[in-house]
Amino acid sequence: MDFEPKYNGFKQKVEESFKKQKFMQLIDAKLIEVRPGYCEIHLPYHLELTQQHGYFHAGVIGTIADNASGYAAFSLMEKDSNVLTVEFKLNLLSPGDGDLLIAKAHVLKSGRTLTVCRSEVFIRKGAKETRCAASQTTLIQLKHKTTD
Repeated sequence: MDFEPKYNGFKQKVEESFKKQKFMQLIDAKLIEVRPGYCEIHLPYHLELTQQHGYFHAGVIGTIADNASGYAAFSLMEKDSNVLTVEFKLNLLSPGDGDLLIAKAHVLKSGRTLTVCRSEVFIRKGAKETRCAASQTTLIQLKHKTTD
């Protein structure tokens, strides 16, 4: 679907918000692309992000799936708003065995308050990409309150 952002500065707002996320900095996640209703995040392999078999930990896979959905939704929200996840479902489809995680999220429905997104996470090993997870996320738009 093609979505129209609520204002022209949506991309900058998403980028600024992403830069404020200390956890994204800690795990070395990179915001790659933002379009109205779409977001892509990459995460390079680090041994510290793995589970006992050396694969990306499911928590890390879920984290970038959630963040990609959040920013896809945020790209369509009002200028004076914030975004929070209210529900999150993750299906792990194959092990996160590779060099790079790639989360691609798009908005399924953007409402006045709630937005539903779909995210797919791929693992890249060499030149091959395999889908390793899929999620559906519901997000809420929180509007800043103004004081008179």
